[in-house]
Formats: sequence, C-alpha cells, structure tokens
Amino acid sequence: MYQAFVKRISDIVFSALGLLVLSPLFLLIAILVRCTSKGPVIFRQERLGRDAKVFRICKFRTMAENSEHTGSGVYSDRNDSRVTKVGRFLRATSLDELPQLWNILRGDMSFIGPRPPLTYHPWPIDRYSKEQLRMFRVRPGITGWAQVHGRRELEWNERLRLNVWYADHVSFALDLKIVFLTVGVMLSGKGNENKGATV
Repeated sequence: MYQAFVKRISDIVFSALGLLVLSPLFLLIAILVRCTSKGPVIFRQERLGRDAKVFRICKFRTMAENSEHTGSGVYSDRNDSRVTKVGRFLRATSLDELPQLWNILRGDMSFIGPRPPLTYHPWPIDRYSKEQLRMFRVRPGITGWAQVHGRRELEWNERLRLNVWYADHVSFALDLKIVFLTVGVMLSGKGNENKGATV
C-alpha cells in the first residue's frame, strides 16, 4: 500500500512542486554550465532501475564533454581532471542531482531508494548475486540508506548490502528517517568523495 500508492503519489506531488519552485535555480545553473564549458547542459546516462530495467538518468553536466568515454569512465574524486570548475561546486553541493526530479516525475526514480548503478559498474547485471538483485525490487532514489551510511566511501559490496536491507524494510517511517539523516549528511559533506578503490 505504501510503496504502490502513498509513496508514488508523494513523489509525483513533490517532484512537480520542486521543478516549479526551483525553476529559477535550474536556469541559473544551466547558464553557468553552458557559459563555462562546451557541451550540453544536461548529462544523460544509462542506469539500472526498478526490476533492473535500463533508464536514462538526468544530471547537470559536471565534466568536460564526452568524459564518460575517457579514462575509467567513472568519477573518481575531487582531483578528477575531467570535472569542470562549476562541476566541482555542483558535485560538492549535490546540485547536479536536481534534474532527477524529472526522473522522479516520470516514474524512473523515487526521492528515497538505492542509488541506481551504472549498467557496467560496479559490474554487469549478470554478475549480481541473487541476494543483491533484491535491491531492484524498489525504485532507485536520489538518496537512500547507503547514502546516509557512508555514501561514496563505502565499498560496493557494502553499498549493495545496505540497498538490499532497505528494499527488504522499506516503510514510511524508514523513508522519513532517511530524509532527516540526508539533511545532516549534506550539511556536513561527509562521504561525498571516494577515499580509495570501491570495487
């Protein structure tokens, strides 16, 4: 009942309101991105969503154009030379994630849920264990249980374990707890940088 109706209705209402209220901020960020580096304002990337279906996540572009096809293709840390000056600020403040409000409105994502992994990282879908695949029973989110327990500092097997735990225990009370914990994590900036190999 909660996941199928209450949570989805809440996602629709709050994502629509967010897109409306934050439209001036969207415009400002779009101008900054476009005026400081070549390439599109919005970066779209294939991710694994609910039931492991592929969807295209939306973010403000924070790297030089076509950076996904250079190096490992995966963001490393604040010293990653592919990240633009404006991109560093957007990543540090998580403002690059704002376009995902559109993904939420579309039904690709939710506000709360496991972060959607890349189709090839940490590994292809056929390499997930049967237990790890349980994380795909829920919509991915902008923030989730793993994000408030270490974020990028966590090794991937631990991230997936936390994601599975969330999928097994999802509830209104848990989502509300994650919202409050997320505010604290964002204010502290804790866990927003990779500290070493995570795979």
